[in-house]
Amino acid sequence: MNPTMLDSGMVRRKKEKKKRPAWGIPKGIVLLATPEGWRTSVLTESGMLCGRLDVPINTDPQDARSAAAVMVTELARDFHDTDVEVSWEPPQEPWSWTAQVTLAAENDSPSPDAEG
Repeated sequence: MNPTMLDSGMVRRKKEKKKRPAWGIPKGIVLLATPEGWRTSVLTESGMLCGRLDVPINTDPQDARSAAAVMVTELARDFHDTDVEVSWEPPQEPWSWTAQVTLAAENDSPSPDAEG
């Protein structure tokens, strides 16, 4: 009987502590309406992340902007442990929107998780 990888056991990677990704905190968003669907480019401190926005093609532009803003705020929170605010600029074209992403202002009140 020939041993297989499963029979002989596979080497598993050690669980590593979640590291911050190589790309930085989001700084801006470009949202495009295309015939294939909504596309995003997220400008970060160290590059650009591009992809498809996970909303239906016929989504209203306001709803697409909201979905893109949620995506970026969750990205910043999940990967960089920071809160950001998204400010959409007036559109230059009817199929293209841009937004500035800035660090959220600090709250004076402690978070519900804070112990005092």
